[in-house]
Amino acid sequence: MKTNESTMQLTVIQQKIYEIRDQRVMIDYDLADLYQVETKRLKEAVRRNRNRFPDDFMFELTKEEYDALRSQIATLKHAIVAEDELVVSKRGRHSKYSPFAFTEHGVAMLASVLNSEKAIEMNIAIVRAFIALRQLTLLRNNFLEQLQQLRIELYQRIDGHDAQLSQIYDALENMLDTEAEKRHQEKAKAESWKNRERIGYK
Repeated sequence: MKTNESTMQLTVIQQKIYEIRDQRVMIDYDLADLYQVETKRLKEAVRRNRNRFPDDFMFELTKEEYDALRSQIATLKHAIVAEDELVVSKRGRHSKYSPFAFTEHGVAMLASVLNSEKAIEMNIAIVRAFIALRQLTLLRNNFLEQLQQLRIELYQRIDGHDAQLSQIYDALENMLDTEAEKRHQEKAKAESWKNRERIGYK
């Protein structure tokens, strides 16, 4: 597969990865689009091998979760990469049953369940998409940590400058107080000299 085609495929897959229950998942009808099978067939294969899909691999959406998901992607087109072009598909999107959500591990397990060349090919691309998103998250978190550390260091430096400025202010105040006391003493001395008792003839 050419580089630009691979990049386009990765982008399409990433757009089909959602965050539900604090997990990144893909929905059964999106996977059916990518595998080029009916959603019904995909679900049947999963049910026949239910022991291969524990809760951390796959779970069924609640009605509330499904409604929230549909409202989130109502304006998005569901597409698959096939024959070098994007083909619009709505296969299985309006099933009366709540869809299955597959985590990265669940998606990897699907290849062995479906046992087709297309499933294996798409699973490789999907796993790469999950990995790319995970790396992006790590980079983002690392950047946020560095930003937070920079903010702390900046505040510490500001606090340090504040302490230094406070010391300077204190020194200036002491100098002013000393100068004021000195002037007060000189003025008192002058007054004392002025009011001294005179010696000599009155």
